[in-house]
Order: sequence, then structure tokens, then C-alpha cells
Amino acid sequence: MKVLHLDSNHSLLINQLNDLGYINDTDYTSTKEEIENKIHTYNGIIIRSRFTINKLFLDKATNLKFIGRVGAGLENIDCDYAKEKGITLISAPEGNRNAVGEHTLGMLLSLFNKLNKADKEVREGKWLREDNRGIELDGKTVGLIGYGNMGKAFAKKLRGFDVEVLCFDIKNGVENEDCKQVSLQELQQKADVLSLHTPQTELTMNMINEDFINQFHKSFWLLNTARGKSVVTKDLVTALESGKILGAGLDVLEYEKKSFENLFTDTNMPKAFQYIVNSDKVILSPHVAGWTMESKEKLAQTIVDKIKLKFT
Repeated sequence: MKVLHLDSNHSLLINQLNDLGYINDTDYTSTKEEIENKIHTYNGIIIRSRFTINKLFLDKATNLKFIGRVGAGLENIDCDYAKEKGITLISAPEGNRNAVGEHTLGMLLSLFNKLNKADKEVREGKWLREDNRGIELDGKTVGLIGYGNMGKAFAKKLRGFDVEVLCFDIKNGVENEDCKQVSLQELQQKADVLSLHTPQTELTMNMINEDFINQFHKSFWLLNTARGKSVVTKDLVTALESGKILGAGLDVLEYEKKSFENLFTDTNMPKAFQYIVNSDKVILSPHVAGWTMESKEKLAQTIVDKIKLKFT
């Protein structure tokens, strides 16, 4: 079995596949077209998010048996077409779920205690205690949309707090001892905090919009460590300005992969993005919720284990 690695990952991935007798090649720089010209010689691909694997690519991959995505989601792959061609799809949500759970909790506690704002002010010589009086998580209701690996990991982290944890998921019977599954309407009625743990699908694109936000009975806090395009940024800003959303922790943004860095020039920055990067109500991180030293190793190990189980 010949495997082509299109992104760099933890070294154990190649080392352990070598030990299993696989032939491993790396190509981290060639264009997609150049990869397409040689992909027919490979039986497996390992990728993170370098480019989209679409029908044209899959048609050229005539000997492909599996695609391993070192991450949680498979939205950069035409999954239906790959399955039609008998290609096994392997992802690794188990590998970074703990990291995502910890990051989400960290964002929530930072928002509640105004840690980013307070840190900045102290460094500027400001000692504003009353302005930085926080609120406590105990007694709140935390609502999760999506209760798979990531949602369950976050709910587990909330065990040490006196909170009610509710989830809404399109699948039935996903609740466990950490969380009660409810209707979307009940979640919107009770939640003080909303945390997203959904993949990017047609159902979740632009899901958090003005109409959705206004269906919440209370003002609430929003956390998004899932996919940026689930939240309509301009509608989020409107809700932050009105107080319907009290604050937001965003590890992902609607604007990702649209020449993101160029958004920081005066002429290109959308008005909504300009608001969130300057707001004390918002905490931002660069899509790193699942990006820890430990998760790098666990993601790679999960992919190896699944390949070994299926093909060895």
C-alpha cells in the first residue's frame, strides 16, 4: 500500500505506517493539479485541510482505497462520491475532542470574568476593579447544539460546576449523564450560554442568524469552536450591540479562507469584522481549539489505529 501525505503531521503517523509495511511519500508543496497527475499511483491519502478533494480529483485517484483526514470534519472531501467509488473515509474527532472541550471552557470563563479586558487594562496602568466585576458559571444553563465528540467533551468539563447542561442534536438518543437532550425550542427558552459543536453542512451554514438569535428567551453568551460559517457575523454584531448576545468566544470565523490576513487592511475589513476585533465583549482565537501538543499526537495515533483496524 502506497500512501501520500499531503500535510505535515506528528512523526508517529509515518513511522508507525512504515512499521506496518506501508510505503509513505510526502508532498507538502505541489499544486493540486500536480498531485492529480500522480495520485493514481497511490492507495491512500493523508490530509488535513490543504485543498478540497472533489469529483475531478477522485476520478483521477483510480487506485485509492482510503482518505485519512487528520482532524474532526470531512467537509473538504466529496464524501458521497468517495463512498460511491468504494473509498474508506477516516477522520479523528476522538483525537482533539478533549482539547476543544478545554478551550471552550477557557473561553467561557474568560468572558464571564472579563480576563482579557482586565489584563489589557492592568498593562496600561488602569486598576478598574468595579468595571471588571465578573459573573459566576454556577446556576447557569448551558445549551449545546451538536452532541457528538466535541459536545460531549465540553459537557464533561462542566461536571465540576453547578450548571444545567442541555443539548439539541438532529440524532435522537445522544444524551448521557452529563447532558439532557431537549428540543431546540426548549434550549432556546432556557439557555444562558449557547455553545456550537456542529460540522459544516447545509443545515448549519448561516444557522446562527438574526431570526435564530431572537428566538432565545434570554440574553445569552455565544461560544463557537465549531465552524465559522455557522454564524452570520453581521447578525452577531447586531445582537452584541443590542445586548441580546452578552458576549462571544469565537475560535472560528465566517471570513476564514477568504484571504483572511488581508481583512486587516483599512480598505478590506468588513464593518462587522471591525466591530468584533475591537470589542471587549468578544474573545478571538485563530482556529486552535483542537490545536494542542497532546492533540497533535492523539490525532495522528487515531488515524493510524483506524487504518490498522481496517486494512491490516
